[in-house]
Amino acid sequence: MNPSKSSRASALLVVSVLALAFSSGCAARRQQAYLEDKAMGHVYRKPIAEVWPAAVALLQEKGYSLMKGQQGFEATTEWLMTSAPSSLGTAYARYHVRGTERGPGQCSVEIRRQDRSESRAADSTDGRAKETGESAVGAGNSQMRRDSELEWELLQKVDPDAASALQAEAKKVE
Repeated sequence: MNPSKSSRASALLVVSVLALAFSSGCAARRQQAYLEDKAMGHVYRKPIAEVWPAAVALLQEKGYSLMKGQQGFEATTEWLMTSAPSSLGTAYARYHVRGTERGPGQCSVEIRRQDRSESRAADSTDGRAKETGESAVGAGNSQMRRDSELEWELLQKVDPDAASALQAEAKKVE
């Protein structure tokens, strides 16, 4: 084989490997998105009293603590620092979880996440440092959004059979 054919074959091989790696990465992301979407609409075939402790434990495993005084199957966590402290901004997050009865012996769980960032950087107008508590994006400025990844994690813990069935279904979708 002459050098130009060899280099073309090598280049073709590299491109093929990269294309395969990229497409399998995309497929894995599509499968994960499919599973998370299904988890958000999942109805557990258990009463909320059986599912609720697992939802609370999952948040506690992540380092979150629930605020005192919550009633029923609804709770909000304390803010937890999710990035290292920085003058450029320190990130915080908290969760709101709600369990709902969907019928006799059935329920659903919705987990929402809220993020905020605080900055102690110098104010651009007079050069002074911002007061503690002044935030670039405060708690009231960020929206709560569904955390499908955490809901999928809960589904895997509470109902592993349903999670396995969804994983098999996701592989067929591809």
